[in-house]
Amino acid sequence: MPVEPVIISRDQHCVSRSMMDENSLKVLYRLRQHGYTAYLVGGSVRDLLLGRKPKDFDVGTDATPEQVRKLFRNCRLIGRRFRLAHIMFGRHCLIEVATFRRKPDPDEIPDAEEDGPNHFAENVFGTPEEDAFRRDFTINALFYDIENYSIVDYVGGLQDLHDGIIRVIGDPDERFHEDPVRMLRALEFSARLDFELEQSIIPAMDRCGELLLTASPARIREEIMELFRHKVAGQVLQKADRYGLLSYLVPNFVAERAHFDLLRELDMRTASGVRIREYFALAAMYVGPFVRQCNPDMNIGDVHKLANLVLAPHCRFFSIANGIKHQARELLIGFYRFYRGRGRRGEQRFLRHPSTPEAFELFRLWVEACEGDRELLKLWQQALDGEEPEPKKQPRKRRPRRRRRKPSGSTPAASPESE
Repeated sequence: MPVEPVIISRDQHCVSRSMMDENSLKVLYRLRQHGYTAYLVGGSVRDLLLGRKPKDFDVGTDATPEQVRKLFRNCRLIGRRFRLAHIMFGRHCLIEVATFRRKPDPDEIPDAEEDGPNHFAENVFGTPEEDAFRRDFTINALFYDIENYSIVDYVGGLQDLHDGIIRVIGDPDERFHEDPVRMLRALEFSARLDFELEQSIIPAMDRCGELLLTASPARIREEIMELFRHKVAGQVLQKADRYGLLSYLVPNFVAERAHFDLLRELDMRTASGVRIREYFALAAMYVGPFVRQCNPDMNIGDVHKLANLVLAPHCRFFSIANGIKHQARELLIGFYRFYRGRGRRGEQRFLRHPSTPEAFELFRLWVEACEGDRELLKLWQQALDGEEPEPKKQPRKRRPRRRRRKPSGSTPAASPESE
């Protein structure tokens, strides 16, 4: 039975076209001009209503991907599981256009091939209403209608946005079985927006947490990196630990308060505008177990082996490229050089190495989060800033020359006086 949407007219909400990307408006208007329904959809509408700047502007339409491609020369179609149109404006602007989907009836789904997934269920086109009910959370299912500048709400997302609630559309158990990664996304949105989880979500997570082991490691890896990019990694992973999900997400992460605090320090660093790289995030996640097993008198060869040992399970589980693993390992080795103290052999050469500043940043995060040696941190900072003179080289002591021994049996030459 069709659901009547809540329509919020322009004079009742804060969203203006001036807040939107001009290229997304071009896409919306062209689709409209050719007789298609077209809405701004998803997270961009949510963020605009919250007064935030959206990262992306996505469009939903009743035009099929092939019809979209005919309207835009700068369009390419991607995806097998979920066909999308990507419309490129220059090198750095991409507008994603998705056709409204619906959940297919059981008798519509053909038998899946034995050796491959069935993509049919993800590409059954539908109405805006059906599309809204397929989305994950109510706050992500709001539409902006370019025709009359209204907000269209089929699922109660406006009220949840007002109340600060993360609510799954439909039954949480069923939706988590459909896509286990939704559990992680629920925690992410709760942290990013400072919203509460609707009360039925938490027991559903307890029942469905193990399903995360069936999710694609590559997808979980990308979602974890999204946590770092959105500056909520420490908070979300700590919540995941609280709700029993962490061991399924990152099997080898050591759940201790100091480690979560270090990730929160890293989130604060990212919030200041510093771009986070995956190798740095990887080293930060495992510097705790690394420190626990090392001591100041280890040789660098043993430190190298320890860094490999600490990183290996994560890198193997998530198929981390060797280059990223190598950079994370070098950071941990550099961290160790700071951790063991000043006055070691090769110190000046180490301070000039290109990777040293990042290793020092990791050391600084660890000191601040784990109550490390702040005096040592200060001494290293002075050395890096060049505020202390390089130690003078001690002059080499010259060994006394040994006299050549005269050959035995030789007679001294006669002096002039003796002649």
